Amino acid sequence: MNRFVRTAAAIALGAAGLGAQGCAGALGEKYRGCVDPCWPERYNAVARDEVLDPFRKQVNNGHILNQTIWNWYFEPGTDKLNSAGVEKVDSLTKARPAPDPRVFLQTARDIPVTAENLDKVAATREDLDARRAAVLRRYLASQPPLQPVAYEIYIHDPVVPGIVSDFAGNSFRGQIQGYRGGIGGTGGAVMSTGGGAGFGAPGTPSSTGTGTTGGTGGSTAPR
Repeated sequence: MNRFVRTAAAIALGAAGLGAQGCAGALGEKYRGCVDPCWPERYNAVARDEVLDPFRKQVNNGHILNQTIWNWYFEPGTDKLNSAGVEKVDSLTKARPAPDPRVFLQTARDIPVTAENLDKVAATREDLDARRAAVLRRYLASQPPLQPVAYEIYIHDPVVPGIVSDFAGNSFRGQIQGYRGGIGGTGGAVMSTGGGAGFGAPGTPSSTGTGTTGGTGGSTAPR
């Protein structure tokens, strides 16, 4: 009995040693050289990242534009925030769960380029940018210190985002008249039910085919 127990223990230890050698030894290396033990998770992770990467870039760009203090938030050509600018800065400082310390300032594009100031407009804009950034720093420092934030102001020159508002404006102004729309044509023309190639007015028998357009006085063609 003791000999049987010793033999079984030796066999178990030998199998364990072979298994360890297969996972970490030469056999394991050969196995990983032939197949990918992380399939398909590795490839799914790469594919998922490639799909989400453009979306992450769009989110970041949109966030930067939302954090931008545009020229129209100041009195034209000055460093004085108007009422809309005050509301905008206040909204940035009230963001949850915490304000973003990066605040972006559009360079002073509200200073027009003319033949008279062509040589000095760049210096004028740079001076106005510095004064507007200083005003923003002082205003941001005056906010309630519930969550102290060390704001950083970056000056950039982004493309002003926007869409054509004519369609939205027309829809808003016309909503009092109710829904209006159609599929084209005049008089509510419908396709004939008899398989004809043309349109027929509602309730009028089709001139071709074997059926009617569904009118109350229509007749069927002889068979």
